[in-house]
Amino acid sequence: MKQDMIVILDLGNTENTALARAIRGLGVYSEIYPHDITAEELKAIPNVKGVIINGGENRVVDGSAIDVHEEIYSVGCPFMAVDHAPALCEKKLEAWPEDMASMEEILKRFVFEDCKAEANWNMKNFIEDQIELVRKQVGDKKVLLALSGGVDSSVVAALLIKAIGKQLTCVHVNHGLMRKGESESVVEVFRNQMDANLIYVDAVERFLGKLEDVADPEQKRKIIGAEFINVFAEEAQKLEGIEFLGQGTIYPDIVESGTKTAKVVKSHHNVGGLPKDLNFKLVEPLKQLFKDEVRACGTELGLPYEMVYRQPFPGPGLGVRCLGAITRERLEAVRESDAILREEFAKAGLDKKVWQYFTIVPDFKSVGVKNNARCFEYPVIIRAVNTVDAMTATIEQIPWDILQKITDRILAEVPNVNRVCYGIMKEI
Repeated sequence: MKQDMIVILDLGNTENTALARAIRGLGVYSEIYPHDITAEELKAIPNVKGVIINGGENRVVDGSAIDVHEEIYSVGCPFMAVDHAPALCEKKLEAWPEDMASMEEILKRFVFEDCKAEANWNMKNFIEDQIELVRKQVGDKKVLLALSGGVDSSVVAALLIKAIGKQLTCVHVNHGLMRKGESESVVEVFRNQMDANLIYVDAVERFLGKLEDVADPEQKRKIIGAEFINVFAEEAQKLEGIEFLGQGTIYPDIVESGTKTAKVVKSHHNVGGLPKDLNFKLVEPLKQLFKDEVRACGTELGLPYEMVYRQPFPGPGLGVRCLGAITRERLEAVRESDAILREEFAKAGLDKKVWQYFTIVPDFKSVGVKNNARCFEYPVIIRAVNTVDAMTATIEQIPWDILQKITDRILAEVPNVNRVCYGIMKEI
């Protein structure tokens, strides 16, 4: 690994990711590890120049205060403790300052003066490191990759193609929960334009059958994730030498799926839904990157702009945007309304301004008027949010005339819908 490393030990602080991003913003690579890492495990991490023990309000787990192993202080690098005062640590902070300028100054002094780290964190070095690590991990074996065509899987595909070439087999599973025209686009771009080894699997009926009458979103996510793995296992059995499963796991996926000191926000099909008897070894070269860094990685790898900056799309697809138990009627309403929203945002130039926008159809109806007649149909809810790192978000204020045009089109073109709402949530 070419990058110097500052390790953050999670001792209950809720801002570990913000800290890691701040250090990376200084040009120094940083990763977050659990508080109970051993000295041997810490020594095995390449190029560690310093350690920050990041204490916080979640230090009490199951009624007991957690702490690091004292033996880690013997690894031979500078330590800084925050909201924690161990006798063996020379540099201590009661808490991080609230203003970013003061925090940045503290980090600069620790990272560059105390730790003597170099600002050598960049995408070119990261990619070179990951290529080397992937080649070492995989050897002459083959990798099976779930290629949805979204940003994460596309970047992983490009990186793995660069690392191992034809040892990679990409599998695109049409689970019936894709956006309009998405599967056709994936086949065109990756098979016809990028000459990837691509297997197309039509599993629409299989997935919808498994999801019948399932309303709980967490259960839907886990069913979809488990069924994905089943499909891949079946495809792997048809191929020789498949030992690895490539995944587009990124850091927010891991954080949202829960850590030793943080609760689950939501399970991800590539983190929380994997069956225990998984027979593949995982290859996850992007698992320490935030979303904006994934895009920067894709750009460095030479992927086209429209692929790198396409709309984020969850692994469970429209399954989590068709609220409650999935029906084909509401699934088509989500798919068609989403296509209209994306088309109108592109016409208005909002596709380059808004980070993520999509439609949701809940599992209830209301009385309305359509075509001058009383009707009892579903609402469509529009959401549009902005973020940098996929960890925090703000609501986009959409001009009224654009919302009106989108509403008119959805009500005119999408069956079984009689109203459109704009979803406004608390900014996080």
